[in-house]
Order: sequence, then structure tokens, then C-alpha cells
Amino acid sequence: MTRQTILILDFGSQYTQLIARRIRESKVFSKIVPYNISAKEILDLSPKGLILSGGPASITQKRGPLPDKAIFRLGIPILGICYGMQVIVELLDGKVKKAQKREFGKVELFVDDNRDLFSHLPGNFTVWASHSDYIVKLPAGFIKSAHTLNSPIAGISHPQKKIFGVLFHPEVTHTERGDQIISNFLFKICGCLARWTMESFIKESIENIKKTVGKNKVVLGLSGGVDSSVTALLIHKAIGKNLRCIFIDNGLLRKDEPQQIKKVFRDYFHLNFVYLDRKKNFLSRLKGVIDPEEKRKIIGEEFVKTFEEEAKKIKGVKYLAQGTLYPDVIESRSPAGAPSCRIKSHHNVGGLPLHMRLKLLEPLKELFKDEVRQLAKELNLPDSIIYRQPFPGPGLAIRIIGEVTEKRLNLLREVDRRVIEEIKNAGLYEQVWQSFAILLPIKSVGVMGDERTYENVVAIRCVSSIDGMTADWVRLPYEVLEKISNRIINEVKGVNRVVYDISSKPPATIEWE
Repeated sequence: MTRQTILILDFGSQYTQLIARRIRESKVFSKIVPYNISAKEILDLSPKGLILSGGPASITQKRGPLPDKAIFRLGIPILGICYGMQVIVELLDGKVKKAQKREFGKVELFVDDNRDLFSHLPGNFTVWASHSDYIVKLPAGFIKSAHTLNSPIAGISHPQKKIFGVLFHPEVTHTERGDQIISNFLFKICGCLARWTMESFIKESIENIKKTVGKNKVVLGLSGGVDSSVTALLIHKAIGKNLRCIFIDNGLLRKDEPQQIKKVFRDYFHLNFVYLDRKKNFLSRLKGVIDPEEKRKIIGEEFVKTFEEEAKKIKGVKYLAQGTLYPDVIESRSPAGAPSCRIKSHHNVGGLPLHMRLKLLEPLKELFKDEVRQLAKELNLPDSIIYRQPFPGPGLAIRIIGEVTEKRLNLLREVDRRVIEEIKNAGLYEQVWQSFAILLPIKSVGVMGDERTYENVVAIRCVSSIDGMTADWVRLPYEVLEKISNRIINEVKGVNRVVYDISSKPPATIEWE
């Protein structure tokens, strides 16, 4: 299957992944590559168009990142965004200078040429700018296509060579009609067809997996999260029983979670599913351990040991499957774009075995998280898995401050279940990045009738985030907090106090340990 591709040359913009996502939302495949990719490598990839991303550097500074100048002789349509536009001007003998007044935030754009890139757009609209340089001289053959009050040249075009540039960010939601600008570049200028869909991806992936694996066997550590679940179903569709999914119950999961995962994958999808009950092993090794890092290390080591022992029982296994996503691949590169090898740490372990001498199989490595969720819908995964909130690798062990015991785990499970239920009842579950409970290592005085009691204290944590790198605490309605507190104190024996964590990341982290 021939796939039409738009290549995005990455100059370090915080919005580079957003450009890729906007293109894919238009049902055209996009791929992010280092800015210094050679013209020959680009030709080998046969893209329909190139986009030069923005970036934090200034073209007026020495040693700023520059692409291979030969890309302008390839005859492939090019769009430069912000710094990318300045790169076009500088390399084609125009002139960029430092501006006396920088443009940052929302500005009014005035269209001077409504053909091509600005086709079917109004004469003026709001865009999002983020630059401190401006163009004082256009390269030969270029015309001005737009301006702002502070930037006399905010859009450029060379229709014959199909080279365009904008001094703002059409990929962000703050830019009005930005989707139309991207659409004009994809379909009007590059001649793309809207064929990138999850249905086409499934078909293509199954064919690729069959061709790659052949009659060999594949092993996968299944956690029940959406990434590993989708990976499992895709590979299962391709090779059936030659995929062995290993689910390790470490005793640190949420209430009824192991049973739900068994039901979905073994009973409903009929995968070659191995359930390993290793609760006693993990709890035995965690006995008396209080230090958070020691907990993580023990859990990771025990998982790897268990996984490895089971995988070695499988005859003919040649591949280790992982739910690696596209952001993991992008972030594994160095700033200069040189690829660096790494294996993604499984989100239910401290790291999968690196010395098993198995080849990696990563069918989702071209997808973003939202695309994986779309794929999950196409594969008929239940919503409970598709929209499941992120869960830490060490599980409830790092949500119990202090020693992890079976009694404390059971208490936290009951508390956590009521938190999740009330968040769902309020219709907030899919809007919140994570919502959970933490069992604190203190006892609090309470009153039960005429008697004073000393019982456990739990903290509730609800945060909003996009990628987990930064997070803000969620302003839950008071009535929701009241229901959560009342249910925990009245229904969970041994808890008499509930507190709500209102710290953001940074300086706090999402988890307490």
C-alpha cells in the first residue's frame, strides 16, 4: 500500500507534534524527521510535501539550525512555519533582521494574496504569533501574501516553485482558520488525498506483521492499558495463537482489575492469554520496605524475572512486542536529530528484559495516543480500557505511603473504587487526567459515638494534564468532594478523615512517591 506522506522537519518547536496531529486529523499521514535530514533521504521517502517547523532559535544568531539547502531543488512543495519561514528567506538570499518589537500571542493578520495558501479565507483574521525577527527583503521570485501591523511580511509565496511561509502558527487552536491553511497546503498545493484512517492502518499493520513475523512466535507483556491492549489485538489478528500474552498479577492493581482483564482478553477476544498469579512473591519482597525508590526497584526486578521465566517456556519465540507510541520514538532522538536506541519501559513494570535477544515488534510506533484510542474503538475494545486513566508502573505500592501490606492494599482499593465511582457519576472521568486515593502513614483522632478512635487518613488527588509533564489540580465541585468524603468515611471501615491535594506539578509530582 502506497502511503502519501508529509514530512515535518523538526527545528525544536514545542508545537512540532501538534503540526503532525493536525495533518493526520485531515486524514493525511505525517512523519517528523530531524531538520538536518539530507535531500537524498527525503527523496527516498517520496513525500508529497515538506513542512519546516518553528523553533526556539533565531535565524539572526550564528550557528542556528539549518536544513540541507538542496531541499529547495527537489521540486517538492514546502511550507515554512515561523522559524521555518525565516529559514526559507535566509537560505534563498532574502534578509531577516531582529525586530524592535516582538510579536507574541494573538495578532491580526491581513491577507494580501488570497490564492493558494490563503484560498477561501477572509481578508483578515486572528493568528497566534511567537517571534522576535522580521523579514526585510524577500528572496527573488517571492511575493508577500500577508502582513500584520508589526510585521510588514507575515506570509510569503513562490507559486511556481510551490514554496510558502507564514510568520505565525496555523497548527494552534488560537489561530482562526488555521485548519483551512493546513488543508490548503495538503490538498490544494501538495495534491494529497484524505486516505489516512484507522481502518486503513489496521489493514496495513496486519499485512506488515504477517510479513515480518512469518511463522515465528511473539511474546507480549499485557497490562490492560490501552497501548498494550491494542498492540495485542492487532498482532492477534495477524498471527493468532502464535502471539502469547503474559499478564502478571502482582497484587498491586486496583479492585477487580485482574478479573476484568482476564474476562476481556481470554474469554471475549480469545487471545492466547497466560495469567500468572504472583501476588505472594511481590508482597513478600516488599515486606518492611518503606523507601519509594526501593519499592520501584523491587517491583521492576520481580516483574522482569517473572516475565523472563515465562517467556523462556515458549518454543520458537523470536519477537518481543511493545506498545511504543510515536512520541516515545520522537523523544528518543538527540536534539541534533541523531537516532538513539532505547526500549520503552513497560508501564506496568520497571523495565522489560533487555537481554532476551528478541527482536522488537512495535506496531503502534507511528501513532499518537488519541489515534490509539481511535484504533481501540475500531477493534471493539470496551470503553473501560479505551478511556482508562493512566496507572503508575508500581501500581498501588506508591500510593501507600510506607510499608505495603495486604491489609493496607485492600483498604486503599475500597477507597479508590469509591473515588472513581463518584468521579464517573459526576461525568468527569474522561475530562480528568488522573483521579485516585493515597493512603497516608498517619492515624487521626475521631469520634465514634462517645468513644475516641484513631483511624486512617486518606488523600484524594485529581489532576488535569495533557501529557503528564505538567499538571494542575482539578477544581472539583464541592458536592462531588462531599459525596466522595461521605462514602469513604461511612463505607470503608478504618478511615475517619479525607483530605484533598491542591498542589500542582511542578513543584509537586502527580504521585506522592
